[in-house]
Amino acid sequence: MVESLAQVGAWIESELPGLLDTHSVPGAAIAVLHGDEVFTTAGGVINRLTGVEATTDTVFQVGSITKVWTTTLVMQLVDEGLVELDAPIQRYLPEFALASAEAAAQITVRNLLTHTSGFEGDVFTATSEGEDAVKLFVEALRDTDQIFPPGEMFSYNNAAFCVLGRLVEVLRGAHYEACLHKYLIEPMQLTRAVTGANEAIRFRAAVGHLTMTAGGEPEPAKEWSLIRAHSPAGSVLCTSAADLMEFAKLHLSGGVGPDGTQIVSAESIAAMQEPQVLLPDLGDSRDSWGLGWRLFDWSGGRTIGHNGGTLGQSAFFRVFPDHGVAIALLTNGGSTQALYSDLVLPAVQRLTGIEAPAAPEASEGTTGFDASRYVGTYRSAAADTHVTQDDDGRVWVTHDLQGIFAELGATPKPIELAHWRDDTVLALGTDQVTMPQYSFTGDDGTGRALYMNSGRTSRRVTV
Repeated sequence: MVESLAQVGAWIESELPGLLDTHSVPGAAIAVLHGDEVFTTAGGVINRLTGVEATTDTVFQVGSITKVWTTTLVMQLVDEGLVELDAPIQRYLPEFALASAEAAAQITVRNLLTHTSGFEGDVFTATSEGEDAVKLFVEALRDTDQIFPPGEMFSYNNAAFCVLGRLVEVLRGAHYEACLHKYLIEPMQLTRAVTGANEAIRFRAAVGHLTMTAGGEPEPAKEWSLIRAHSPAGSVLCTSAADLMEFAKLHLSGGVGPDGTQIVSAESIAAMQEPQVLLPDLGDSRDSWGLGWRLFDWSGGRTIGHNGGTLGQSAFFRVFPDHGVAIALLTNGGSTQALYSDLVLPAVQRLTGIEAPAAPEASEGTTGFDASRYVGTYRSAAADTHVTQDDDGRVWVTHDLQGIFAELGATPKPIELAHWRDDTVLALGTDQVTMPQYSFTGDDGTGRALYMNSGRTSRRVTV
């Protein structure tokens, strides 16, 4: 039997303090929407250096949840007849170029929105911190490699959303943050949604915390945010948990704002929630991606959402269209995935009856399996990932992190893998880098896998 919002809110308030301590999360805020009612609470501190308490008015960086906002901006352009989803992006950005001219010419707006464009997505080229940051970033993509042909598969792509942000800039004649304010933040009448440190300083703004040594405590990050060039992908937008509920309302109401204004069409809202591409087989459920949204294969009702991660801040956002329910958890460091599992998932089940599927257990896998198809090195801009098999037949995964990823936490240690089913393996442990599951696809011509996917796709670079 489902519970009322008041009952679920009381449960959250009773559990939050202990869970923050258990999972070493410095501070968090949570908001739950049920119909027209919103419950909010917060706990912990926004900064361990100052000890300032987190409150329901605290603004946190929402990271890649911004991608759904960017998609909404693009769909407004579709509504106005200024953009066609299946048109090549070069129709609108003729200067868009990649290392593969052929691929750059084929990539469509839809490919960018659904993470199927195929070019290297974890590019963090620091350009400027001015209003030209996104423009210069897109120009710098001209040497970026293609991992697979456009449309062939899914691979999470930050850089693609920077290109979409540039599309918005060109067609609106203003920089990305200005467009966020004019076309979304202001029409939704948000009071705790800001873009960047210069605006966030007016509010009680959370500071991210990083765990730099294995088993250590989260410490305040030395920098507050990622590069401005990634603003359309998720480096500048900060909101309170309650303001995220207002964004959820927009997508639950068919695009209607608080004053009755049609901010984005009902047709575009519906299109964003329609499956576009299946994700790799990484568990008993088979999630897909819509336009901007991740579509979760959960039992009991439709579930859409997105996560976000920046410099020590993590955000979790879920919307349940069939129930008129949404929930957001905003955090600033520690074992945030564990907090999400222990707090958000039970709250959702209590309020809606919807239940997330259990991840496959490592004990279900077989160690010491024949890994000849998988052994090798797989490369992305984030890391060289090595799959090896020792003399005892045990299979291991290790990561040599690259660029900004090497600065975000402790050096990952080798973790053993177990075969689960088909071309999917399970990790016998996880850290901030190693994922619970990996799937292998393709053939390099010798019978070995060409790609390794854990949400992002890496391509084999060794024979």
